[in-house]
Amino acid sequence: MSYSGKLELKMKAQKLRSQGLSIKGIEKKLGVSRSSVSIWVRKVKLTKEQINKLYADKKTGSLRGNYIASKNKIEKTKSLIEKSIADGRKEVGELSLRDKFIAGIALYFAEGTKSSGNVSFSNSDPRALSFMADWFREICRVPENKFRCYLYIHDDLDEQKAKEFWGNLIGVPLEQFRKSYIVKNNTGRLRKVKHIYGVLNLTISDANLSRKIAGWMVALLENNFK
Repeated sequence: MSYSGKLELKMKAQKLRSQGLSIKGIEKKLGVSRSSVSIWVRKVKLTKEQINKLYADKKTGSLRGNYIASKNKIEKTKSLIEKSIADGRKEVGELSLRDKFIAGIALYFAEGTKSSGNVSFSNSDPRALSFMADWFREICRVPENKFRCYLYIHDDLDEQKAKEFWGNLIGVPLEQFRKSYIVKNNTGRLRKVKHIYGVLNLTISDANLSRKIAGWMVALLENNFK
């Protein structure tokens, strides 16, 4: 490129800079190297408004980049979770009655009451409660009138709505719900997880069944990996 050509580009670069255009923008517009633009425009004084605008544009670009990266990460995680669920369903397959029998013992060992006299299972996960209610019916042969429900819920949540939710889910009428345990909400403490329907305790008063389940749990844990 001739000297006059370079001089013309330099003057254009300085003019664009004086108008508040970024070095990157000038580089793109004139098709020259960024290092050349930086040298040409280094003495051009920008107004306070121009500087603020350039900073805002740079910040916006950075935020946009962060947003895109974050969105891509979320999509990737979502895709991995969906694949894990699909793989899990394929690997587990359809459960036989014996599979459900063993799964129920394991769930009860994790979340059930071990004291003699009562059979009691507590959880906030609807899937766990639904599974165990059916397990008690099908495996343990518990009559419908033996189920009792106790709700543990914070005082800033809708107790009646929660009772209706659980009652419909596990098929237990509201008259078989007993007095709820209302927990005072601590407004100064941020709860990471807020169970809008509280925690449900499903209880069956049956000492014989309690001993039977205790025996199943012992037998299950004796069959460890060998």
